[in-house]
Amino acid sequence: MKCLRKYKWIKLYRATVPSSKGIMCYWARLASRAAFRKGNARYCGYTNAVVPGMWSGGIVGLKSILGVKRRAQALQIMDELQSLGYISYNLDLNTKKLSYEIVDWVQTHSGPEADKGAVYVTEGYGFVCMPRSITERLAAQKRIFGEADAWLDLWCHTVYKDYGNAFSFLTPVIQYGKYGCVLTLEQLGARWGWEKTKVWRFFQKNCTTFALQKLPGSYGCLIFNLRYNSEKGDIMPSEAKILFILDSIKKASRKGIEAQSDSERINKMIAWNSRSVMKQLQQDKKEESSDRVAVWDTYTRAYFSHGRNCKYRRNCIYDCQGMFIGGLEKRRKVKKGRVCPFSRDGTLVFLVFPVEDLKTGQEDFVISNTRQNVVSLSFEYQHKTNYYKSSPNLRTM
Repeated sequence: MKCLRKYKWIKLYRATVPSSKGIMCYWARLASRAAFRKGNARYCGYTNAVVPGMWSGGIVGLKSILGVKRRAQALQIMDELQSLGYISYNLDLNTKKLSYEIVDWVQTHSGPEADKGAVYVTEGYGFVCMPRSITERLAAQKRIFGEADAWLDLWCHTVYKDYGNAFSFLTPVIQYGKYGCVLTLEQLGARWGWEKTKVWRFFQKNCTTFALQKLPGSYGCLIFNLRYNSEKGDIMPSEAKILFILDSIKKASRKGIEAQSDSERINKMIAWNSRSVMKQLQQDKKEESSDRVAVWDTYTRAYFSHGRNCKYRRNCIYDCQGMFIGGLEKRRKVKKGRVCPFSRDGTLVFLVFPVEDLKTGQEDFVISNTRQNVVSLSFEYQHKTNYYKSSPNLRTM
């Protein structure tokens, strides 16, 4: 699912809520246990009416949600969250009933009202919608972030498949604003109130979620969110792919971009040229994957020959050890330059060669029809990956 920068909310898996210190950690725990639809909830034998983003119960249940043991500590956390404008809560001293409501709850993604059935989500199941600007209040007040605050701050600024950031098409990436794709540890330290060494230790500790990729020179680094698409995590994109996109953006950029630093300059290049670069790369990929072989009504004969550009001409095999005709496999051997008498009823024939006998290079597979119109199609074989790739050059002989 796309996660564009213009979206006002972002999904957070309930199973990935951080357990480290920070006021935002407690907010995430409260939001993950709030009701997802309007209805009636039961707590210790009592029935309470709740609305989306609300929880109603007692102090014992609240301490369990926050993960604290003392009543005073739980109420202190609730007071701090309420002063920051994240929640509103009410405690009845006579009945000991406590209820809270998430102020920034995303109402458009709440479930339908139901008189019967569960109104609370099972713990650790599904995801909760977080506003992207949820951590901006902490940065605006110059508060020192906790580890959980920094973790959720990065998560809230994740973008995926956004044409304003070409790197987001590889893996979800962190981006602060339009010109905030490439970041430095100093920038993050100034935002969180940390030293540079502490920022570095934070990324080393959370490398399975937020992976750093340093760019050449003094540009800075990219931060990939490896757990946004799935709870298990994505694979870190290769450095070759990242540098290829970076070089494509630099080639498409005009010269003389005014900037105070290399990091600012490369961020402007990415913001201004990502759309055109990705459109071109997608077009090239579409052309490479399109079928360039002319399709005829009947195929009666097939040849095997070596390509003129084959670097391993002397090491190429000279016979065909297997073929498929109409779904049935037959074993025959064909010497170099001889015609293999395949199907006579017009069925399509595929030549199959043992993988272990081929080496990296190009081989030509030549197919002809009843009119003796011969077309040569090159295939590229990579020994390490066991992968065939059709070559774009097609010639009629």
